[in-house]
This record gives sequence, structure tokens and C-alpha cells, in this order.
Amino acid sequence: MGVVAIVTGVSRYLGGKMADRLVDQPGIDRVIGVDVVPPPRPLAAEFVRADIRNPAITKLLDEAGVDTVVHMGVIATPRQAGGRSLMKDINVIGTMQLLGACQRAESVRRLVVKSTAAVYGSGPKDPAMISEGSSPRHPPTSGWAKDSLEVEEYVRGFARRRPDVGVSTLRFANIVGPGMRTGMTSYLTMPVVPTVLGFDPRLQFVHEDDAIEVTRRVVLQRTSGTYNVAGDGVVLLSQALNRLGKPSMPLPAAVVPSVGKALARGAWADFSRDQVRYLTYGRVLDTSLVQSEVGFVPEYTSEEAFGALVRGIRKEVSRHG
Repeated sequence: MGVVAIVTGVSRYLGGKMADRLVDQPGIDRVIGVDVVPPPRPLAAEFVRADIRNPAITKLLDEAGVDTVVHMGVIATPRQAGGRSLMKDINVIGTMQLLGACQRAESVRRLVVKSTAAVYGSGPKDPAMISEGSSPRHPPTSGWAKDSLEVEEYVRGFARRRPDVGVSTLRFANIVGPGMRTGMTSYLTMPVVPTVLGFDPRLQFVHEDDAIEVTRRVVLQRTSGTYNVAGDGVVLLSQALNRLGKPSMPLPAAVVPSVGKALARGAWADFSRDQVRYLTYGRVLDTSLVQSEVGFVPEYTSEEAFGALVRGIRKEVSRHG
């Protein structure tokens, strides 16, 4: 019998794309997409309405004989979840319950977790390129990044309790593309973009297609480990804003959050302390490990991935303008 895979978070863009990508892949017999609300468009995969925070998720894993769990369900912005407290509940408690279900389900043999490079934090003491073995010198203290750090801790605990399960964690740089809309893309597309006075951080991007492809490879190749994923090269924040035609407003770091929130007018843009540090110091990943162990080289450089975002935004503007 082939693999039965379950993908969490399929009501959101990337989770839905991931579930559909796994359908008809060699060796995978069945793909089940799970979320608390139905996806906005029909999936090629099966959809089951379920809450990973509910212990009943164990029943679903057992009854379906799930071999592979792809956890795409960590929410990046409070607005997506309906508030910060609910966001943390979904991200952290939901992951704990999911991992508990995986631990109890004897059929589970693979766990793949979508994480973020934000777990490294950002600061002046960071190395020029951050490898997977680097200990965060400025660990995140709030929001999605801190949730992701906690999620990874629980994943490592699960791996110790179930050494028979292959575990992979993918730490993505900013994922962008024609269809991706995130807190970072919301920030970059503000009418006037507040920046940190005297700094021009180095940014990296991953095209949405590359994010899906590396996850697919890890699932099919059954590769275990923690991997940085980013397009080659960097894009300076000033270059990104120039390509988007967005004026910047250089400000002292201390006032960026208050001014930014006022200018954002309820958009997804993030002005937490950790994000402001990122907008000050940037972050560049060493991706040699994913190349050597997974054999994955992104099709798009950081600059090309960002270009896809720019084209997608311009197409939206022309369609609605």
C-alpha cells in the first residue's frame, strides 16, 4: 500500500497548494487536507473539516492509516486567526495536540513541518550567513516568530519520543509570489513605507513554487533534518521599495511601530519588536545543507522571486484599476 498523507492548514493559500501538489505523486495513494474552515476553492485532495487542537484528530490519523503528516498550519498574522491570543492557541496548542496525535498513531512514519527563518531573530551579532546549527543570538520574543520557536521545540521533543518517525523542519525565508500575501508583502506595499533610519537590511525571498517543491521533495525522499530554504542572493530593502515604486519614510527605530501601525490602517503589516529588528539588521541564510542533503536548488533567486511578487501586484492593480 502506498502512502497516506495529511496536510494541515489547507484553507490558506500555501497549505492548499501543497495538498494539491501531493495528489498523484508517485508512491502517495491518498492525500487528506485538514482545516477548521473549508478552503476558498475546491481541492484536488480530499478535505476533512477538523481542528488539530481537538484530540479527536487522533481518530482521523488512525482511521485513515496516515503515514505522513505535513504541518502547514502555523498562522503568521493575528488578523488571519482573529486575534493574537487565538493565533497563539492555534499555532502552539494546535501543534502540541497534533504531535500528541502523531505520537499515539502507530501508522505515522513521517512528519514535515513548515517553519520560518524568523526563529533565528535578527541583530548586530548575527553571522553574515546563518546556518542551521547557529544558536539564535537574538531570539524572537513575540508573535509568529516566537510561536514558531516553540513549535520547533515541541517537534524536537516529539522526535525524541518517536525516534522511528522521520522528522523534517523547513525554515523558510520570506515566501513570495503572484498569489502570496503575507505580513511582509503587506508591509512592502504600504502607500508610504516606514524604514529604520540609517539601515538598509539584506533580505532573502523564496518563490512560492520553490517552497512547494522543496516540501514535496522532502516528503517523497523521506529526508530528515532541519533545513534553511531561501533563493540565492539578497535584495536590499531600498531595492525592493524602488522596484515596487514605494516611497520610504526613514524613522528612528523606536517610533517605527507607532508610525507604522498608523500608516498601515489595519493591514497585515507587522511592526513587532522582532520585525523592527529584522527591518534594521536583516537576515541571510546559508542554504548549503538543503542543497547537499535534499538535492534542492531553488529555481528562483531572491531577486527573481521578488520580481514575481512585483508582477503579481501590478497585475492586481491593473485588474482593479
